Amino acid sequence: MHPAASRGQNAQNRPRPPKNRDNTPPELWNDWRWQLQNRYSSFEDYASWIQLTPSEAKALKGSTGLFRTQVTPYFAELIDPQNPRCAIRRQVIPVASEFIDNAHDMADPLGEDSHSPVPGLVHRYPDRVLMLVTNVCAAYCRYCTRKRWVANEDADMPQFQQALEYLRKHKEIRDVLFSGGDPLLFPDAKLERYIAAVRAIPHIEFVRIGTRIPAFLPQRVTPELCAMLRKYHPLWMSVHFNVAKELTPEAVSALGRLADAGIPLGCQTVLLKGVNDSVPRMKKLVHELLKARVRPYYLYQCDPVLGTAHLRTSVQAGIEMIEGLRGHTTGYGVPTYVIDGPGGGGKVPISPDYVLARTEEAITIRNYEGKSFKYYEPAKRSKVTTARPSKAEPADGM
Repeated sequence: MHPAASRGQNAQNRPRPPKNRDNTPPELWNDWRWQLQNRYSSFEDYASWIQLTPSEAKALKGSTGLFRTQVTPYFAELIDPQNPRCAIRRQVIPVASEFIDNAHDMADPLGEDSHSPVPGLVHRYPDRVLMLVTNVCAAYCRYCTRKRWVANEDADMPQFQQALEYLRKHKEIRDVLFSGGDPLLFPDAKLERYIAAVRAIPHIEFVRIGTRIPAFLPQRVTPELCAMLRKYHPLWMSVHFNVAKELTPEAVSALGRLADAGIPLGCQTVLLKGVNDSVPRMKKLVHELLKARVRPYYLYQCDPVLGTAHLRTSVQAGIEMIEGLRGHTTGYGVPTYVIDGPGGGGKVPISPDYVLARTEEAITIRNYEGKSFKYYEPAKRSKVTTARPSKAEPADGM
């Protein structure tokens, strides 16, 4: 038998989640509310169809104190129940390593709490803010950087009206990012109230939404939601996919509806050990994203959040990932590799060393093939200025 045929046969014979698309009426399976109401969360939910490892079983049985475990039936179907190294499974099923806190792990690795002037608003960068509008997600990533707050029923909730007052007072803010949790879990009417209120502030130029809904719950991306979002352009969206397997026909259709509504889509991917830390896997992901009209945007080094050391790669692995993409595939498919400075430093771009030498006369660079080239500086040097031109000065392009 051909190996591919054997793999297909094994996939057909392997156990499936108790609630799957074949035993659920389509009108329920395609209802995002039904998906949320029927998420898997307990040891018993998973043990009935996944061959759990001792480490997974220990984490699920002793989950008190661990970050919440919930997975939609739709996303659960992507899990290989017989392979503990499954890239989908490693993202959403806990293991005993999560009980271990390493010396440099942090509860708030991005320093968001120290940059939060009002509950639910983070102002770290000069002209933009992050608004954490909900702490609920469709499913929960084991590497979540906001474990201290997301899915925490005792956490302080965002104060939206206070956040609006802050925005009105701070006229330097031009860009607002809605995140959480997942803002797309709001009903359409509530989400529209939030977007409309922010866009009504004159100095806010555009809104962004950070979401993993197209991966976890593509049923939520309804024509009605897209029609509502379309009214508030310019509106951008950052989606979150980590492996190509997540780009199912349903996910690609959801992304298509968003793109057809005129929403520019960028993908934020987290580099994860045993999930996507190989160049072929990452290249496959970025190719599938581009086909789905999504621009690979950021590749994040996994944040040093408590209990995630088993999922973190070395920084060198991230540098080698970019080295393996740049020049070897479409430039649009190469994300910016960043480390969020632990403690609140913000995103710092990290790239391979393409500059070999620099003098007053020239700069020596190398390309993706390792060949070196010399670029000579102009005789008359110029510097980039950060100062705004005075009224008396020409403002070309402004």
